[in-house]
Amino acid sequence: MNRRLAVGGLYAGGFLGPFGGAMTSSVLPEIGADFSVSAGTAAATLTGYLLPFAAFMLVSGTLGERWGPRRTVRAAYVVYTAASVLCAISWTFPLLLTARAVQGAANAFTTPLLLATIAAITPGQRLGRALGVFASMQAAGQTSAPLVGGLAAEASWRWAFVGAAVVAGALAVAGLPADPPRQEKPRLREAWRPEVLRLAAVGFVGWGCLGGLSFLVALRLGDDFGLGSGARGLVLTGFGVVAIVNARLTGWLVDHVGARRCVLLGALAGAALVALVGVLPSLVAVGLLWALAGAFSQQVIVGLNALVLRGGNRGGAVSVLQSFRFLGGAASPLAFVPLYHLDPTTAFLVPAALVAALAPPLLAVGRPRPLS
Repeated sequence: MNRRLAVGGLYAGGFLGPFGGAMTSSVLPEIGADFSVSAGTAAATLTGYLLPFAAFMLVSGTLGERWGPRRTVRAAYVVYTAASVLCAISWTFPLLLTARAVQGAANAFTTPLLLATIAAITPGQRLGRALGVFASMQAAGQTSAPLVGGLAAEASWRWAFVGAAVVAGALAVAGLPADPPRQEKPRLREAWRPEVLRLAAVGFVGWGCLGGLSFLVALRLGDDFGLGSGARGLVLTGFGVVAIVNARLTGWLVDHVGARRCVLLGALAGAALVALVGVLPSLVAVGLLWALAGAFSQQVIVGLNALVLRGGNRGGAVSVLQSFRFLGGAASPLAFVPLYHLDPTTAFLVPAALVAALAPPLLAVGRPRPLS
């Protein structure tokens, strides 16, 4: 029973990270009102979480493998719990930002080690399906966070952080399965080997130019179709819902078609969908195609995870990949919002072209390595 609970905690942990990152996205006006700052300034609660999260993941997987994944993840959950409580009781805006940064840093020591542990306990021929389930939990966390945050704000936005603290505390109690035996100490250079960096570059472009474009879709929904915030949120939710529903199929494809082929197919199909979302004049078509893009974006991420979880230092390698992925998401608004204001159609065509042009050659270099 304890092992079953720990294995369940592996997948549940996939929900917490994206949920924590996006939980303030729908309550920025309320946070701003509480601290007498603008909603734009309150948006720093999103960046303040994401940047430490991505930065620490450059090394967190390797450090966690050295310290022991089970001990590291449990400690990270305890820190995350404390940071969530501090968010809930913050009496100044700088304190809230500090607590959010601690949340992000703590989560950097959970996500890659959870993925590495899944790879360690899952037979190679079923790894894609296991990673697909984990990705569906991540999609569920990211999709539900704005809704839960908004509902909590009916009483107080602080209650969302209380809920996050309770979940993180429960995960700390559940723990992880015992660490697998290790022959040698994980080395950072294994995580930064050329093949991993090439795949991380695909993750940077793939997430920044596909999954990370929800802000761009929201701008078009408001400007071209006149949708309000609630309607925009409903349309954007389709992306995550389809990713959740499609998780098992994505995992099956990775196991039976091959991870590299799945990443290539997902990148090219996703690029085509993003281009169409930017040019089609129909609201229904835009909504349906953006939802479908969720399936192909997830296919890219699950396939990349499967590819880097090969060879030594699994935690370090997937940590580098995830860091580049979220750095791509952080860079996306900086790159494409100014372009959107110059020409909205071009703002969609450029990221689509980048994915289509860069993903195939990056994936073509190097050969898949056997699972170890």
